Amino acid sequence: MKKVLILGAGLSASSLIKYMIDHSEECDWIIKLGDISLELCEQKIAGHKNGEAFVFNVKNQNQVDLEVKNADLVISMLPATFHHIVAKACLEHAVDMVTASYVSKEVRAMDQKAKEKGIIMLNEIGVDPGIDHMSAMQVIDRIKEKGGRIIEFESNTGGLVAPKYDNNPWNYKFTWNPRNVVLAGQGNSQFLHNGMYKYIPYNKLFERYERINVLDLGEFEAYPNRDSLGYMSIYGLEDVKTIFRGTIRRPGFCKAWNAFVQLGMTSDDYIFNNSKHATYRQFINSYLPYNVDKPVEQKVAEYLNVDEDSAMMYKLRWLGIFSDEVIGLEKKTPAEILQQLLESKLSLDSGDIDMIVMQHQFVYELNDEIKKIYSSMIVYGEDNVYTAMSITVGLPVAIAAKMLLTGEIAGLTGVHIPTVKEIYEPIMKELEDYKIRFTEEEKDWVITWM
Repeated sequence: MKKVLILGAGLSASSLIKYMIDHSEECDWIIKLGDISLELCEQKIAGHKNGEAFVFNVKNQNQVDLEVKNADLVISMLPATFHHIVAKACLEHAVDMVTASYVSKEVRAMDQKAKEKGIIMLNEIGVDPGIDHMSAMQVIDRIKEKGGRIIEFESNTGGLVAPKYDNNPWNYKFTWNPRNVVLAGQGNSQFLHNGMYKYIPYNKLFERYERINVLDLGEFEAYPNRDSLGYMSIYGLEDVKTIFRGTIRRPGFCKAWNAFVQLGMTSDDYIFNNSKHATYRQFINSYLPYNVDKPVEQKVAEYLNVDEDSAMMYKLRWLGIFSDEVIGLEKKTPAEILQQLLESKLSLDSGDIDMIVMQHQFVYELNDEIKKIYSSMIVYGEDNVYTAMSITVGLPVAIAAKMLLTGEIAGLTGVHIPTVKEIYEPIMKELEDYKIRFTEEEKDWVITWM
């Protein structure tokens, strides 16, 4: 009987845990689930005879070592900043590890020692990163195997509320860690467009979005997602003329969010004084020129050069940023204050369903013809526990874990992401059983800049 150690029982782990529990009897597994909340672990294990819940503290090094040492496989669903702690213990005790998060510098540095230990550290096997890698490589490899040449590649993903439950002027609700949403895009974004390198600083990011259409869902915005250039080597696309990765939102979101960026309210590097007693109206007024004769709303509109009756101002008013409600937080950053307000208005309601939208665009040359493929995926959640985010993050992790435990993935050692066919093909095939599949639309294409 093999022992599987799952660390982290949060929302994104729900579908993963269910999959591992559901397969535990036929595969002869014991699933040990650890989290800082014992109650949460017990809820997810649901009394299954092959499940064990326990309190886990990643900052307790002795506990980390003990739990990892006694496992045959470790799945880390902890916050990304803690993965390297778990990875170090996996290295010490020669235990395979799987995680949905981006490869950190600390984990990447363990590659050679992991090879020497004969273990694999499989990262970026969630949705984005994860399904995006695997689905993109399926098409890229298929085109190359036919003798084709990729000219352009774009990939956009977003976690959104399903249309039926889209009932606020932002056309958005939190389906993922709100803090990550508030801090999204900080730092420079870079990509390649028509052979030209493009660099966008944070203060201009939400002005530089593009519009896309996805199947029957209509129009979306996609803003640049940090460093797209690194994916040229990851995907074997060193010769492309365009490579762009973006985050999907509904039309109007970027322009409204840019208001907070321009005002400076997404900053996370200093404490906002008197946040315990200040109101949200005083909060936003702190970022505006001093003028006792003009209402705060007028000053905001003038600062942003928009009409007071514009859609942007309506979104801001709807959030309550001009209200006299007391913030009530002590020693918090502007980003943390803004997050509290957003969570009060943009959280999923009971009964809401979320969705994941992903689209790849490939322009390629084959047999002297230029064609374009749109490859699109839409996944809807089941409820507030088994959300689209939980399903698309957790199931690829679970399937990869099963493949490692059963020997389907064998011989690969070191630090990996799922861009090789022996990993992505069986995972993408099984994901179709869970209605996670891509729809392809192919069109002839004319390249005007060559």
